[in-house]
Amino acid sequence: MLSLALLLALAVEPGFTSLFDGKTLAGWSIQEGPESAFYVRDGAIVVHRGSNFPTWLRSEKQYENFDFRGEYFVQGWINSGIYLHAPEHGRNTETGLKIAIFHQQDQKTRPESNGAIFPLIPPTKVNVRNKGEWNSFRILMDWPRLQVWMNDEQVQDVDLESHPELRYRLRRGYIGFESLSYPIRFRNLRIKELPSKESWEILYGQPEDLEKNWYAAEGTGWEALNHVLRAEGLGYLATKGRWRDFELHTYVRASKHSNGGILFRTHGDKRDPRDYEIQLHDVQGATYPTGSLYHYKRAKYPLIEPEKWFLLQLIVRGKQCIVRINGETVVEYDDLTHTEPGRIMIQAHDKEHWIEYKDIRIKALEP
Repeated sequence: MLSLALLLALAVEPGFTSLFDGKTLAGWSIQEGPESAFYVRDGAIVVHRGSNFPTWLRSEKQYENFDFRGEYFVQGWINSGIYLHAPEHGRNTETGLKIAIFHQQDQKTRPESNGAIFPLIPPTKVNVRNKGEWNSFRILMDWPRLQVWMNDEQVQDVDLESHPELRYRLRRGYIGFESLSYPIRFRNLRIKELPSKESWEILYGQPEDLEKNWYAAEGTGWEALNHVLRAEGLGYLATKGRWRDFELHTYVRASKHSNGGILFRTHGDKRDPRDYEIQLHDVQGATYPTGSLYHYKRAKYPLIEPEKWFLLQLIVRGKQCIVRINGETVVEYDDLTHTEPGRIMIQAHDKEHWIEYKDIRIKALEP
């Protein structure tokens, strides 16, 4: 006879897809931790006590807008979280979103209370059953609106665009569960995808995109290695398309003390004094370290490490330029004088080091 937990996992409402079969971690993968960090027991996904942050369990695919439902079990002190729009690499809580799971029945809600958008927005109320009981959750993401219910009681209804710390978070990414070494359990996970609102152009995602979207503006040394674009040497690649106002995302990885850059509103043939460059130079004491708007504004030095991928977001609109690295705004500048459309260029500027890019995508913005 099938257990109640397994029956719940198999009983999916119309329009929903099950994300857990009640028996295995099929459709999920453990990130930044040991294989034992999450396991299945008695029809539930369990966090192992021996695996701590930053270990997390990641969904197989990425989601944009969705209705995500499930249950979690609380007994004693429990601390965990549900990740939304988590990135391929980088810091989930700062780049995507985290819905806090906490055992405490707070009378005065806090940014870390159960149901909070951690660590920024407290829930409107706390509804958690913490004496060895299952709790239900529902997360309705339809950007820019995020709504959260705990045990059928609404605890969040937020316009993400209106919040200065949230408006530039990723709008598409993985769903995940955080490990903080407390043996929380999850079950009855299911999701319904909602219509997409995002429209991105992939500038580089596979080798065919190199010839399709780019040309060598200067120098050589660029290689298309599956989903990674790698440069060793000196030179520039330029896009065939032009943009004035846009949002650009890419993951970047480079050797220690490497030097490169991302240029925008360029002519695309040779360097022009009017070109703008976002510096990629991981030397903390440099005049213009990684994230800086070269020659105009020094960046707050970002939390990156050599040879590790980080997410770079570049938002350009009119005279404004914003640079975010791993979910942190490192530069804001609002006095760009050259506002004509131009090409995007990526730069390799040091023949002794290498730099890599992947998942380069761009979205045109309204002026």
